[in-house]
This record gives sequence, structure tokens and C-alpha cells, in this order.
Amino acid sequence: MNKSYCPSLTSYQRRKTHVVNIGGLPMGGDYPIRVQSMTTVDTMDTLGSVEQCIRMIEAGCEYIRITAPSIKEAENLRNIKEELLKRGYSVPLIADIHFTPNAAEVAARIVEKVRVNPGNYADKKKFQEIIYDDASYQAELDRIRDRFLPLVRICKEHGTAMRIGTNHGSLSDRILSRYGDTPLGMVESALEFLRICEAEEYYEVVISMKASNTQVMVQAYRLLVQKLEEEGMQPYPLHLGVTEAGEAEDGRIKSAVGIGTLLEDGLGDTVRVSLTEAPEAEAPVAKALIDRYTHRAEKAQAMKPICEVPINPFQYHRRATTEVENLGGQNVPRVIADLSRLEDIKYADLKCVGHLYSMLLDKFNMNDLGADYIYTGDRPITFMLPNGLKEIVNYVPWQLQERHANRVPLLTASQYLTAPELNSSLNFVEITISELTNELLERLRNDNTVTLVLQTQNEHAMPELRKCFFRLMNNGINTPCIIKREYAQLTEDEVQLYAATDMGGLLIDGLGDGVFLSTELLADQDKGAWLQTIDKLNSLSFGILQAARTRMSKTEYISCPSCGRTLFDLQETTAMIRKRTDHLKGVKIGIMGCIVNGPGEMADADYGYVGVGVNKIALYRGQTVIKKAVPADRAVDELIELIREDARWIEPMQIEE
Repeated sequence: MNKSYCPSLTSYQRRKTHVVNIGGLPMGGDYPIRVQSMTTVDTMDTLGSVEQCIRMIEAGCEYIRITAPSIKEAENLRNIKEELLKRGYSVPLIADIHFTPNAAEVAARIVEKVRVNPGNYADKKKFQEIIYDDASYQAELDRIRDRFLPLVRICKEHGTAMRIGTNHGSLSDRILSRYGDTPLGMVESALEFLRICEAEEYYEVVISMKASNTQVMVQAYRLLVQKLEEEGMQPYPLHLGVTEAGEAEDGRIKSAVGIGTLLEDGLGDTVRVSLTEAPEAEAPVAKALIDRYTHRAEKAQAMKPICEVPINPFQYHRRATTEVENLGGQNVPRVIADLSRLEDIKYADLKCVGHLYSMLLDKFNMNDLGADYIYTGDRPITFMLPNGLKEIVNYVPWQLQERHANRVPLLTASQYLTAPELNSSLNFVEITISELTNELLERLRNDNTVTLVLQTQNEHAMPELRKCFFRLMNNGINTPCIIKREYAQLTEDEVQLYAATDMGGLLIDGLGDGVFLSTELLADQDKGAWLQTIDKLNSLSFGILQAARTRMSKTEYISCPSCGRTLFDLQETTAMIRKRTDHLKGVKIGIMGCIVNGPGEMADADYGYVGVGVNKIALYRGQTVIKKAVPADRAVDELIELIREDARWIEPMQIEE
């Protein structure tokens, strides 16, 4: 299998792409990675759209996308563009098209770029399985060509760029019937349109492979790059995005896991972070993700190339590991919380890692974000830990303290190789890539009590940690591994995005049996501030595991970022649904502002809440509509009833503190 999808797996090299000119602001090649977002105001509200565009520009947007669901909105793009120019703003505008080729053909004569979704542009999705032979499939391709060709020729004539934007949730019945609901189906959906462009010698094209599932999204982009090279096509620029990422911390973590994983490998020429928030909130997040790579190449420590890639980068398989107590094997990835900087830890302090002590009942309760291990370093805890929680201490104090089942040692590589005694069941050994010597590998081969803690000081952190995993796999070592990242002198937002990228990029490839996050951000602060920081890092750890689809510990909301098509206030509605359902561990709820973004875009959701008219909501079970026109004031109650019918509803638990 050809596993090549990026310039290098070890050194930071941005993929060299064909340059696409978009209204005088080029994308690709050696140009900077661009920031973009999309308006949420009704496109027919000219002044409202203009004011929002200006807020977005001032927040850092370099391209602005505006929905054009029909000809009238497409025509009004001219008024928006002219008003922006009057006010001194020449930002390139992008028309967002789904089901209306005639609107795309109008918009292509006005704006600098048109986005089309192959699954919606020439097909109507009926969720039917259709059997094609080669002749009937070719007839469908001919039909698509006839439908799409006029737009290609208009764009070529007017110097208008195009994004062919495949979305996982809106693949056509034809693609699903032949390729299935797969990354390959997403790629082929785009290539069908791209082949038509190339036949017309039209190359001003950007491509995207968006999905709400970060694993699918990353695999699809990688496969696209490989297929473009395989077919001898232009190396087209890539527009990166996790569609329907959600809001607040969850939306940022999910975006960083998907987008950051690709940026690490030098893929991506423009970024849009899709948050269920005001669009001007998206640009700073996109910029923070991009800026991390400005000086990456010169700051990174050199690594030798990887000779053999032991994973399939286009399909998820978790690395096979030996089970060591509750680590590795079929266990979910574990969370280790760092309490080593705290002095005099009390019962109540464990609340910050999800273990809540009730003085009234004199017992602990664990919430859904209860850490599995706490690291206390050289300061072992002096009281009995609650069930379900274990303590990791440094090797020397472990030797000196009373031994009990809930306390295990952390050793350096040299300590492990020379230690006179070890714990009989579980020993953590912290190493860097330089310590993965033949001596250590041979020792690990015959020791089923070890879990490695992989860490690095390399600026190019994720690729170095990945190389550690590859070395273990290529040497037949099945020892479980914890991914450790420690950050210093960063803001809280940077820690969130960087950790999601560094850890998520490994977890997406099935690498990692746990996460261990630490920071020196508040090194000089008091205990209360440290407890808040530990609480946030613990929540972040679980959020990264959930975003990478490796451990589901809370309700997941697949909510679209809103646009001019949206039929209700998405932020307000999402908050209302979250308030009623955020205790449903592992349930996925799609919240879509219009039928364009649902049911297709919530392909991974268990339940869907979709706007279908003014104050009218359709409720879905999976991709099947159950109730078609529920009044908005009853829709959340009826959504809950639908969950009850499936025996997946539980009452919120009240925990005594």
C-alpha cells in the first residue's frame, strides 16, 4: 500500500501546492495559510451582512463566505460587495452553494470564489441504495458533467475560483451505493467534479473533505492527497475544517484535533473553524492554530526519516497492546492528572479531578470526568483514595512509603534498567525517544508490568512522539503507552489548542493508551488557582479523548456554526438542549439550523434537531425523520421523549457535596 500523504512524517515541511488566485489574495504555494469564516446574517439583509463582514475582517478573516440558497441571494451578493468596497474593504467573498446550480452561475459572475458541495449540487439525497453497473454509473457521471460544466466555464471566463467541498454527511446516494460511507467515497465525490474541471483546463480550485468525525475527516484529507498524486492531478490547495464542531471548549478541542493533526504534517492552505458562536469568534482560533507553524521548521529538532510506517493512515486501527491492570488491551485510554505541585492534599481537593467527597455521607462520588490516576510526584497522599482512583509517585518515595495496591511507581529509564525492585503488577516508566535503546526495548519485550510514559521537548512534538510509537511497533513491543505533554509559558487557550493537536493527532491513528497533561502556567499562584488549573486540564484531557473518538465520557453535540439559512438562534437553542441533556454520557445529538446541514451533516448523530421552517423543528433518529414539524416550544421535550422511547434517557443525578 502507498502510505504517502505528506512531505515528511518527521520534519516540518508544508506541502507545496498549486497557487489559486482569489480576488488578488492568493492561496497555496508559499503564501501564508489563510483564515476564513462564514456570515450568519440573512444574505438579503445587506447592511447587516456588511456590518458582520467588517467585524469578521477586524477579527482576522481574510476570506468571507456567504450563503446563496437561491438566485435572489446570489444577486444580492453584488450589493454586499459594493457596500463593503464603499467602506474601504476589498475582502474576497465566497458564495456558498448547495442545491441550486442556477444560483452558483449567478454568483460566479459577482464574487471571487464559489463553493459547491458535490453531494448536493447535482444529486438529490433520498437515502436509497441503488445498484449500478458500469454503463449506468457512467450515465450518471455524464449527467453530472452536463449539470456542472456551465459553472466551470463561467468561473473560467470570469477568473472566479472554486472550492469543491465534500461533506461526509451529504454524500450522494450514488456515491454511498458504490463506495459506502467512507473516506474513499468522500474523495471520489470530489474527484468526479475535479476531473471535469481539469478536462476544461480550469485549475483555480481548492478542495475540502469535511466531517464532524475527526477520524473520518483526517483520513479523507490524507487519502485525497494520495489520490491526487496517484492520478497525476495538480496538487490543489486544501481548505481545512471540522464541520459542525460545536461550541466553547468542545468546539475548539474538536477543531484542533482534526485541523491540527493535518497542519502538523504540512497539509492545509486555509482554515475555517466551525463554531456555534458568532463568526468573528472563529478567526482568532483559526489564527492561533496556524501561527504555531510559522517558525516550526527552524525550531524543530532534527529527526531521521521513518523507514517503515506500521499503520494504515487512511483507516483507524488501535495499536495492539498488552493489558497491564486497567491500561492497554481493550481498555479505554486513561486520564492521569498532575497534582505534584500541590502541597497538603485534602479530600476536597480531589473534586478538581472528578472525585467529589461528601462530608455528609463520608464517601466519594465520581463524575463522568473522574481521572483514573493522579500523579503526586515526591508528595504521596496521606489518606485512602476513593475506589477507581490510583496514585502514581516517583520511584524513590515509592520505595520509602508503605506499599498498597492503589500506589504505583514512576521511574526514569535508567532507574528502570537498574532498579533493585519493582512493583509486581504495574510500573510507569517515563522516556524520551533517545532513551528507546536496544537495551530498553529488549527489557520491555519480556516485562508485562510496564506502561511507558512518552514525552518530548521537541518543538515538533507530535511527530516525534509518533516516531516513538512506530519504533515500538516496528520492534514488536506491545507495551501500553501514555502520551505526556507539559506546557510552559502559554495562555490557557494555547494549552487547549496545542494539547488537542499533539495528543489528538496520535489518538486519531490509534496510538496511545492514556493522556497525561501538565502545565507550569500558574507556577507562582496559590493552591486555589492551581486547583482551577488542574480542573481545566482534567476536563481538557477527557475532551481530547472524546474529540478523537477514543473515549466517550459526555454528551456530544454536533451543532452547525449557523449561516444565513439558519431558521432559529443556534447558540440559544444549543445551550437550551445542552442544559437538559448534558448528563447523557455517550449520546450524540445533532443540532442543525436548516435542512442543508441536516440530516446529512449530522451523519454521526444518534438524534437530530433540525430547523425546517419558522418555529418548526424536525426530529431525527439517526438519519430517519421521526417527527416532521414540531412547534419549537415543544421540540426539546419531544426530543427527550424520543430518547426515552429508546431507553437511553436517564434522570440527572443529584450529588451531595
